Amino acid sequence: MSGEGLIVTVGEGTCGIAAGAREVFSLLQKKLPQAVFRTVGCAGMCHQEVMVEIGDETSGTTHLYGLVDKKNIPQIVAFHTADGELPAEMLIRSSDQPGLEKGKYLARQTRIALRNVGQLNPTSIEQYKARTGYQALEKIIKGGMTPDDVIKEVEVAGLRGRGGAGFPTHAKWRFARNAPGDLKYLICNGDEGDPGAFMDRSLLEGDPHSVLEGMLIAAYAIGAAKGYAYIRAEYPLAVINFNKAIKDARAAGYLGENILGSDFSFDVKVKEGAGAFVCGEETALLASIEGLRGMPRIRPPFPAIKGLFGKPTIINNVETLSNLAWIILNGGPAYSSIGTSDSKGTKVFALAGAIARGGLVEIPMGMSVRELLMEIGGGSSSEHPLKAVQLGGPSGGCIPESLFDTPIEYAAINATGAIMGSGGMVVMDTKSCMVDIARYFLEFTQRESCGKCTFCRIGNIRLREILTRICEGKGEMEDLDTLEELSNSVKDASLCGLGQTSPNPVLTTLRYFRDEYLAHVCDKKCPAGVCKGLIQHTIDQSQCTGCSICQRYCPVNCITGETKKPETWVIDTTVCINCGMCAEVCAPKALVVQ
Repeated sequence: MSGEGLIVTVGEGTCGIAAGAREVFSLLQKKLPQAVFRTVGCAGMCHQEVMVEIGDETSGTTHLYGLVDKKNIPQIVAFHTADGELPAEMLIRSSDQPGLEKGKYLARQTRIALRNVGQLNPTSIEQYKARTGYQALEKIIKGGMTPDDVIKEVEVAGLRGRGGAGFPTHAKWRFARNAPGDLKYLICNGDEGDPGAFMDRSLLEGDPHSVLEGMLIAAYAIGAAKGYAYIRAEYPLAVINFNKAIKDARAAGYLGENILGSDFSFDVKVKEGAGAFVCGEETALLASIEGLRGMPRIRPPFPAIKGLFGKPTIINNVETLSNLAWIILNGGPAYSSIGTSDSKGTKVFALAGAIARGGLVEIPMGMSVRELLMEIGGGSSSEHPLKAVQLGGPSGGCIPESLFDTPIEYAAINATGAIMGSGGMVVMDTKSCMVDIARYFLEFTQRESCGKCTFCRIGNIRLREILTRICEGKGEMEDLDTLEELSNSVKDASLCGLGQTSPNPVLTTLRYFRDEYLAHVCDKKCPAGVCKGLIQHTIDQSQCTGCSICQRYCPVNCITGETKKPETWVIDTTVCINCGMCAEVCAPKALVVQ
């Protein structure tokens, strides 16, 4: 039971740590004291954390396990020390068993931005260099590429900004390159605030050097001497790992003065964001770095002409930057050969909500929403079929199941009323109320509004109030017209992207799920059984077993009856708050929602 000849790798991204990765690491070390241990970032399979891979140098085999905890560690150890059987139920991928069902999550992906995440220790610059790290920077500087050559390569690649707007990266760079100024800035926008999104976090904490090398490439292209990585303070591991990457890159000569003996000088510092969603907008982010309140500015002038401290500035998203080293090393044509004519390359998405295989995926542009959700995501995580997906974060739109065959590309997604956004996907099954979903996202954006624009500040409050009234069963038919009219006014009159896109959940749910709005307004019913003001819980005594578990979990003591006498169990509807706890715990499903 020594573990000699074994290489044990444990995923210690934020999701892995939350699932108990550090305890698993410690226990395995005790069980296999002679094994070589490594730690890596999250491979994206958040639904399988804690993940452990064990390689055997003697046999040449590797086995990747999921859902590892202290209870099943003995099974894994027994197999790899020839004392037990293979724990097949935990196996995700194996070198000697190709085609495992769980491995399809990784097999269907095309990883460029995520190429190193889950494959190396994010705090080791040597491991990054062993995987072609900083070779793109050396190719640019030592290979004699001019800034214009770099911009041209990115133009050929067809890379568009991955932060949401999808603006061509090369055009953005060229504006700043040609802008006059004695000092220029390059900023990495890691202010990821969408509910259910964690693409930037995974890259910053799992492969910080690829983001840093991307910043160096972009800075060289536009002529920037200083840079900032704007990272949410809620991402402590990302902040720690990125600061470590900066320190190590500086010590290795990749940051600072006269990089690799050239005339190019560039340095970076981390600015921690305080969690304001609006600071994901470029000009609000600039204000935050300058020490001001994060509020958007009128454009023009655009940041590429007059940005941070009045100097030409380029702000690129984390994912955008992570693609750059691969593009420089492999060439623009190689990147543009992936995807579609409208949308080149790959896109990273975070799958959350009612999805069987939640986590991070990177797919070629052009794959359909259905392929992503069903073949990679595994479909619904519940017994209920999928109903919709919210694409583009709280400012995105809800795409119904009938449009799941839409290809994932900018024009096609925009045509549905949703947006690509930074890549958050919140999946909903048929037990989700789309009116309540619209209310939830509207409440989020209204709370996160900086308050500068009247329509965003006040208009979104009025929209939220109307949606709340409808969910409470107090809506009127004219409310639907008011929702649409006011939503369009907020879109047209708001200054920044937050206000301009905040009504998207309202407009898309009105467009695709109008029947649910009508049920709430006309029939005073919530078809999904979600809105508390429109539902009532009762007990089906023919299904009840009289176990009393519903009574024990009821927070307001409104359920009465005698144990093992089903015919006596009733709910006092005058006291019931429709929290749904009784239905959650009832094994025979005797609780009926009407």
